[in-house]
Amino acid sequence: MRIARLAAAATMTALTVAACGGGASPRATGAQGPAFTLTKDTPAAKGPVDTVTWALYAEPQSLDYAYAFDYPPNTVLANVCEQLMRVTPDMRMEPGLASKADSPDPKRWVYTIRDGVRFHDGTTLTADDVVASMRRHLDPKVGSYWVSAYENVASVEKTGPMEVTVHLKKPDHLFNEEMGTSAGTIESAKTLAAEGTRYGTPDAGVNCTGPYSMESWSKGQAITLKRFDQYWDPKLKAQAGTVKNVFISDPAARVNALLSGEADGSYLVPTSGFARLAAAQSGKLYFGPNTAATSLIPVNLKGTLGDPRLRKALAMALDRKSILKASVAGIATPAKAPAALGAWGIAPEAAKGYYANLPDLPYDLEGAKKLVQEAGGTGKKIVIATSTLAPDIGIIANAVQAAGQSIGLQVEQKAVAPDAYTALFSDPKARAGIDLVMTIWYDSTPDPLEFYGILRTGNFSNYGGYSNPEYDKLVDEANAQADPAARAATVAKLQEIAVRDMVWIPLYETPHNMFLNKRLTGAPTSIAQLVYPWAAPLGSAG
Repeated sequence: MRIARLAAAATMTALTVAACGGGASPRATGAQGPAFTLTKDTPAAKGPVDTVTWALYAEPQSLDYAYAFDYPPNTVLANVCEQLMRVTPDMRMEPGLASKADSPDPKRWVYTIRDGVRFHDGTTLTADDVVASMRRHLDPKVGSYWVSAYENVASVEKTGPMEVTVHLKKPDHLFNEEMGTSAGTIESAKTLAAEGTRYGTPDAGVNCTGPYSMESWSKGQAITLKRFDQYWDPKLKAQAGTVKNVFISDPAARVNALLSGEADGSYLVPTSGFARLAAAQSGKLYFGPNTAATSLIPVNLKGTLGDPRLRKALAMALDRKSILKASVAGIATPAKAPAALGAWGIAPEAAKGYYANLPDLPYDLEGAKKLVQEAGGTGKKIVIATSTLAPDIGIIANAVQAAGQSIGLQVEQKAVAPDAYTALFSDPKARAGIDLVMTIWYDSTPDPLEFYGILRTGNFSNYGGYSNPEYDKLVDEANAQADPAARAATVAKLQEIAVRDMVWIPLYETPHNMFLNKRLTGAPTSIAQLVYPWAAPLGSAG
């Protein structure tokens, strides 16, 4: 879903080549940067392969679906665990472990559980497993990162041998779409009970229903997956016998591993390696559809940035074109809103019009200085988190510091250890003394309400504590609208308010990316790989 622990390493030089591939859409041009081609998918595999080695930029902290809120764990779990609903590579919703989802009235979702599905230990999926898996998100002792998806849930009950009913406190159409994310992941109730707090660790692992099972987790080195021959869906029968997910945190080392063939592929490859990977003879660099946008989150609205005029002033002082050129090699476009255009899958054409109607975010230092003076902000302090986790974070922190100081604000940087950066998005104590955090935020569903809903008063991911009764009322209105077009129109009003109040400060949008060795094909290029079993169709190219 949402937090992006940044994978890409940045470069200060622009590319001179464009990536390309089959099934591509027209070229897009990054502002002040090179042209690039969006490729919706890769050609279908021609046969199976014995093994695939896939590079991750970091080792998952856990494979417990309740904490799968980041790229590394979701990239692994997408092949191992499954959800009640399924988000496809083209960002559509279809039945998953639930063969049917009905809403007989606005406060109920009824799921018919698919027959004949087996867990990796050979036991059969039941309604009891679904109930146990979903109720974990409601248990404060678990501390699920996906609790916001369940904020309107009153209860989860077994209402038939293969039927589960979710009772809602108020209408919530987004809930069903969230069942295609980790919020809808189903695990064996027996395994959950037996493993307790060990669940999802290297020693205990997981027991799910996906096309791959977890074979081993070698701490600090790799997670190896094995093809599950009893998998229920013939359309996604795994092509590779094993998939070894290796952890390569150093950006240069990861690029070299891809170029040498030591690793067969990787999502979120370092931008510093784009030029070399695009010219590689060993494989191809792909750019695919994305729902992610890079933003600055004001996480302390009780401090200096509590005044929206100062948030707007800081936004006006940022030269987005220069920032994206430095941080992502120009493979991006400046953003006007915190939710990416690619997150509007329920109404993509209408979204363009809604987006076009938003005010431009000008680079205007003089105007920004006036706002700071009007707000009485001259000399006031702002603290931004920085980290060596990825150069992007430092580049943007430096840009914010320079921009802020140029308009009269005092901007300080606070270093955060790489392994603690994710905690900024899950632990309020980790954010103590910090005003701004940079993130790449992605949606896992085709509904922009997934993002704009988090800015509601009291939401787990409403990090700054933004509160606006008008906004909250519109969130409820959108959640009650079954018609996607009507819901999108309401969400457009939420977008206008979020931009007006500068609740988050938008920076830029990037395409998703993947490098794939020429011996392989079949993997999707879109960000849906975080919830879709991307490795299942991956097989031989020849």
